[in-house]
Amino acid sequence: MMDFPNYPYSEPLIFDSHAHYDDAKFDEFRTELLAELPARGVCGVINCGCDTASSEKAVRLTEEYPYFYAAAGIHPENIGGGTTAEIERLAEHKKCVAIGEIGLDYYWVSDNKEQQKALFEEQLILANKLDLPVIVHDRDAHSDTLELLKKHRPKGVVHSFSGSAEMAEEILKTGMYIGVGGVITFKNARKLPEIVKTLPEDRILLETDAPYLTPVPYRSKINNSAMIFLTAQKVAELKNTTAESILRLSKQNAEKLFNIKV
Repeated sequence: MMDFPNYPYSEPLIFDSHAHYDDAKFDEFRTELLAELPARGVCGVINCGCDTASSEKAVRLTEEYPYFYAAAGIHPENIGGGTTAEIERLAEHKKCVAIGEIGLDYYWVSDNKEQQKALFEEQLILANKLDLPVIVHDRDAHSDTLELLKKHRPKGVVHSFSGSAEMAEEILKTGMYIGVGGVITFKNARKLPEIVKTLPEDRILLETDAPYLTPVPYRSKINNSAMIFLTAQKVAELKNTTAESILRLSKQNAEKLFNIKV
């Protein structure tokens, strides 16, 4: 049984710019959940791949659910899980709107930094070649991530942003967006709320990283796109506006970045 916060608006305004509904945690109830989300305020979801197999699943989900879009990419923890050529083939699909999830992770895997950087750079080059935005994973790799983004200057978003205020400023200078998810509601989130206060509203994308990073008060539960309403409430509180306004702006930002109309 899934948990859903109360969604108070008649218009569906929740656009989830980063989810993983191909994850095995959804296997027992994926069909029921994805049929239910539009009634819970969800108007769009980008399902991100982490290797060739999951990117293929992301593309297939777009064919089953009209409100789904795909991103194809190889995550830094999944080196060996596919080739850039395979990602390029998947990116030809009409509903593949980004290259992702790609990037660097020195938290879980730190003994192959050069290999990670090489793969990240390959995929940045591919995204620019295809004129697609990137969805970037950066964990404990802020300096190298920023260096490569400045070098290649892709369109895109740094998802689940965990860097400093100074890094956020540099990311914004490149023209990229900042992804904000359930972490903003956590009691131990110290830097992120202060950064979000200063972010231009036209550069914020809301996301879940479902099934992970579920917002308070459902933190121990499996995340789903309807939970973005809680993230929007927190962002609205920090920016002294309404959740409806933040949801609407995030949806518009996603439409602009990913070149879609929901």
